Amino acid sequence: MPDSPSVPGPETNLKNTVLTTAAGLTQPLAPLKNICAHLNAFHTYADSPGHAVETDHYCAHLSNSVRQCLLYDSAEPNARLIGIEYMIAPDLYCGLDAEERKLWHSHVFEVKSGMLAMPKPATMPEVAWEVAEKKEMEEVVGLYGKVFHLWDTRDALPLGLPRLMTSFTEASQVDESVWRERDERMGIDRERKVEGRKGIEEPSLHADADAAWKGK
Repeated sequence: MPDSPSVPGPETNLKNTVLTTAAGLTQPLAPLKNICAHLNAFHTYADSPGHAVETDHYCAHLSNSVRQCLLYDSAEPNARLIGIEYMIAPDLYCGLDAEERKLWHSHVFEVKSGMLAMPKPATMPEVAWEVAEKKEMEEVVGLYGKVFHLWDTRDALPLGLPRLMTSFTEASQVDESVWRERDERMGIDRERKVEGRKGIEEPSLHADADAAWKGK
């Protein structure tokens, strides 16, 4: 099999830059302006869990019970759009049929372990940001998510069909070196997050969630 082409770089031409800037200034782009949270965590492939894919989520609230997130491979201006995630409240999840419920994952481990983080703006004081992040975690901890990645970031292009992803549910499933590298790069104190989130109540999880880790 021939080698895959290298991943395209961030370069663009002047024409595209001008058109993009003009569109941003003149078009309303209303759905994008509804995005209210940036979250960072890891996903893994539901059909072969293990490989950790760092993912930046940009999420909007459709209602108090439904969120939708655009997923990117970084927080940089030239980040690749690699997938989508929907998050729903427990009552909506419990109303799904059994086969559909198997496609959804929980967020409890991500929240309680410090894996799920809200990257802090450089100008925001640490203490104030921790309060805001904890409130976000208190909401997310009980939600169920369904996520598809459209682009395997090891490939130069978005090849093949979308793939169902899932979350990690315990520390032993994650490559510690990958997790640690993310924390060091982003200045995340994992132990501090774990300590600060001890008071977040853990919901009872439906048995059908996180099916990838249960051989389902």
